[in-house]
Amino acid sequence: MTRQPNVSVVVPTRDRPELLRAAVRAILAQEYPGQIEVVVVFDQSTPDESLTGLSGPDRPVRVIRNERTPGLAGARNSGTVAAEGELVAFCDDDDEWLPGKLTTQVDALVADPAAEFVCCGIRVSYDGHTVDRVLDRDRITLDDLLRDRLTELHPSTFLIRAAALRDGFRLVDEEIPGSYAEDYEFLLRAARSAPLINLRTPSVLVRWHKRSYFAQRWDTISEALQWLLQRYPEFAGQPAGEARVTGQIAFARAASGDRRGALRWARRTLRRNPREPRAYLALAVAGRVVRADAVLRSLHKRGRGI
Repeated sequence: MTRQPNVSVVVPTRDRPELLRAAVRAILAQEYPGQIEVVVVFDQSTPDESLTGLSGPDRPVRVIRNERTPGLAGARNSGTVAAEGELVAFCDDDDEWLPGKLTTQVDALVADPAAEFVCCGIRVSYDGHTVDRVLDRDRITLDDLLRDRLTELHPSTFLIRAAALRDGFRLVDEEIPGSYAEDYEFLLRAARSAPLINLRTPSVLVRWHKRSYFAQRWDTISEALQWLLQRYPEFAGQPAGEARVTGQIAFARAASGDRRGALRWARRTLRRNPREPRAYLALAVAGRVVRADAVLRSLHKRGRGI
């Protein structure tokens, strides 16, 4: 790999035309001396071929359809398979790369031939509030990720060697229900292969949106997280990490109106870690002391999630 490898940026999208163009323009504006290829993948929506008009010298923009499993995981993989660069990056259609993001990440990978994956910090924007989330560490291990989701490791920060995606820890898993937490599962699998490099700078603007958390979505979240626990038996050796996930399941059951399920999962959570706050939030929601959407709004204003 040269000092200035070609980079392919996979941008999955669905029904966000204005935000998508802002995301693509921010990628193309990176002051990076190598080629940047942008692969926009339309998932369950009509491709906008006019995006190719944003192309410039050493900055081609390609538009394709998601021909794999409908949803985010399939869309990411469609773009990754089509990518031609030596490095592959992800960017969601409602996020924006900040200046200098790509160059510093590529430099970090080039400096460490054993590394396969590099991330960075994020700047979270929600309801008029902006919060920087940056991890105070240079390497991320599998144990780190089992203990904590590390929200700072957002998909829009991922830069990966293409060889690792094709011949190493492989593509995003398309079996996870609803593609929920596909990014977390992907991080766990990547960290099994080699520690992840982390840069201590907020180099991506991540927009969190107000949205309706309807019952069916909560059901999907609960199902996906249970799938994750079954797929990664390593959680059994990390009581606090397992309790974090079971606490999320308890909250999802409470938010969906399944009081009995919320109580069952909250009890399991507290057996593993009596100090896990998600269990108590789930009990409060199940007992109708507070609404789930009020809890989420409060957390999001601080750049955090459940």
